[in-house]
Amino acid sequence: MGKEIINRVAQSKLITFDLEELYPEGRREVLDIKDWLHEGIILREKEFRSALDEQDWSAYQDAYVALTCSTDAIVPGWAFMLVASKLNPFAKKVVIGKLEDLETSLYQTILEELDLSPFKDKPVIIKGCSNKPVPENAYIMAMSKIQQVAKSVMYGEACSAVPLFKKK
Repeated sequence: MGKEIINRVAQSKLITFDLEELYPEGRREVLDIKDWLHEGIILREKEFRSALDEQDWSAYQDAYVALTCSTDAIVPGWAFMLVASKLNPFAKKVVIGKLEDLETSLYQTILEELDLSPFKDKPVIIKGCSNKPVPENAYIMAMSKIQQVAKSVMYGEACSAVPLFKKK
């Protein structure tokens, strides 16, 4: 009879940190303001405000919204602020940028509030694979946060982790 196989990974004190578990559920929307610009490039304030007043903002109820302008229009900052003021009563969060910028902003908020006590003086592995759209910046933010307290930080899976940091 051979030796019993021991799962050393399961017995280790290694803590796996999975950003996917923090993914905030909810609908994501990209709102392109080009449709409210004259010929898609010129902001005429009166027409712009009128178009916003006619918009059904309840369609964005409980959504995460990324505001963008897909044309080369020069858009004054107040225009995005005005759109955000219309969205704020309905949307969970509004940012300027692409979907990845929205996801980064969501993770930034989540990671700022993260309780670090479970990672204190422990070896931590930040799980690398995800089925949800976890932005690259979230991994950097997680690393920066966890590194403050962890004994060591690795990236990947327990069976093939890449060492990133070890406390001296």
